Amino acid sequence: MASEERFGYEWDKYDFMDPIYEEQFKNWTGKPAEFWRGKDILDAGCGMGRNSYWPLKYGARSVVAFDNDERSLASVKQTLSEFSHAKIERHDLSEIGWKNQFDIVMCIGVLHHVRRPELALKNMVQALRNGGELVIWVYSYEGNEWIVRFVNPIRKKITSRLPLPIVHFLSYLCSVPLWIFVKIFHGPTPYMKQLSSFTLQHVHCIVFDQLIPSVANYWKKGEVESLAKSAGLKNFSVKKPKNNMGWILTAKKNSG
Repeated sequence: MASEERFGYEWDKYDFMDPIYEEQFKNWTGKPAEFWRGKDILDAGCGMGRNSYWPLKYGARSVVAFDNDERSLASVKQTLSEFSHAKIERHDLSEIGWKNQFDIVMCIGVLHHVRRPELALKNMVQALRNGGELVIWVYSYEGNEWIVRFVNPIRKKITSRLPLPIVHFLSYLCSVPLWIFVKIFHGPTPYMKQLSSFTLQHVHCIVFDQLIPSVANYWKKGEVESLAKSAGLKNFSVKKPKNNMGWILTAKKNSG
């Protein structure tokens, strides 16, 4: 089963909107509310639509949100139901064909799950208008070495192959102790401190999310920079978000 199908199961089960998602969105993008206002935006790999929601709330002119699983899209329609200027479509990142159409293309927590990230990134750049901006958040190797060392082998060999209801149940063996730990200690890292404000349901969703995909890359900064260059990007930056988890890749499409 492909990663998008497994995530479709997740977003069908965890389709709720939590006010904490706004803080997460700002952390993942590194952009203030004003950045999104009046823009035409493409949300590439939108999941249940929680990242499309905030630009629309901030005054985006339009948002096209797409994913490649019908359960995810059903959740997106519910999440964005109050916005008449949101369009929801089904596409695969490796096959999208938009050209020079959007002011912003964002891809939050998706590119590291794609089998051909170079092609997906080139397609997203192609969808931007000249002078438009790309905003991407991906897993980082730095800060997640313990996941790469201990969790990734379990995911690759076991949980990515198990039926999803079983993985969902087994995830409680990690999520409950983790939730209790962060509630007591509120740390020790900035990310763990952030987790301490989450509900058990939210923490369980995060643990489950880590265990189900067939592809999950944790990239070093140099690898993200190489990926950007492979897409022909020159004016780009790669930086850590406030919680020090992941990489934010931002780039402007060269005019001309």
